[in-house]
Amino acid sequence: MNGFNVYQETAISTQSRGRLIVMLYDGAIKFLRQALEDLRRGDMAAKGRHIGKAQDILFELNTVLDMEKGGQIAQNLRALYNFMQRHLTQANIRKDAKMIEEVISLLEELNQSWRAVC
Repeated sequence: MNGFNVYQETAISTQSRGRLIVMLYDGAIKFLRQALEDLRRGDMAAKGRHIGKAQDILFELNTVLDMEKGGQIAQNLRALYNFMQRHLTQANIRKDAKMIEEVISLLEELNQSWRAVC
């Protein structure tokens, strides 16, 4: 492993949980913006890959929710993540930029809330 990879791994592993969540939101937003650009260019394969990467992040965010400690907030986040997953699946099938933009908007709102907490 080269020095840069060690630095990246250390930087990620030492981040607070909240900061990691912000990084995951940032990544999902980035991938969805790339999917929009792919859609505009007509590159459907790349669009599908980028939506898939955003969905992988949403899956991870959903998986790590602590439903016992998180109470109603965790339940609401789970419902929201599940909605976004379904919405992105439909956006991918329909090639619908508006649906992707709606998910980006939701993620940006959540991201701002987490940034305020961190």
